[in-house]
Amino acid sequence: MSYFKKNHKDSGIIKSILGEFMMSKQASFSEMTSGTADDYEIIADHAANFAKELPARVLDHLSLLKGDTGGFAIDRFAHSIQTATRAYRDGKDEEYVVCALLHDIGDTIASANHADLAATMLEPFVSEKNYWIIKHHGIFQGYYFFEYVGLDKNLRDNFKGHKYWDDCVEFCAKYDQNSFDPEYENMSIEEFEPMVSSVLSKPKNSIYLRRDYP
Repeated sequence: MSYFKKNHKDSGIIKSILGEFMMSKQASFSEMTSGTADDYEIIADHAANFAKELPARVLDHLSLLKGDTGGFAIDRFAHSIQTATRAYRDGKDEEYVVCALLHDIGDTIASANHADLAATMLEPFVSEKNYWIIKHHGIFQGYYFFEYVGLDKNLRDNFKGHKYWDDCVEFCAKYDQNSFDPEYENMSIEEFEPMVSSVLSKPKNSIYLRRDYP
């Protein structure tokens, strides 16, 4: 082994050991008013490492949609995959496809406002347009069924004239409302994993940008 390779390898081992040491440390205070610069450096190191694992945690949470059909012909997980598959095959960019994949991730713990939860989670990482689409897709999707559950199917008309109106209509019409087909050939979740990692690797806007994403 060359000197460079050996020392490069040793350097990596040292960094790994130091990283594990830092992660084993914890702040000493019981009230934040007592925190020191050293305490908050420890917390910042933990936060940065925790942030790196966000894509994996999101995908784990998405998998909770497996098995629950909600009465539809396929389960919520397959619906999410199918929505993203249709968007991908239609030539939508990576960020849009990830939004399509995660648009119903809130179904498990935000059944009363699932679109809001998904949009809030995605907001730091995506464009204003994609955020708006996901936030409002629950209302726009209602165009296809609200009349059958005692609601106004034209509730989306409250947003007519908005610059992203057509984009949300397109999302629901082309990728969401038609993605309950058990015969459709979905892509695999593994094909979407690199896209999720890419989009969620670093936020476009966050008050924690400097702390968690050095």
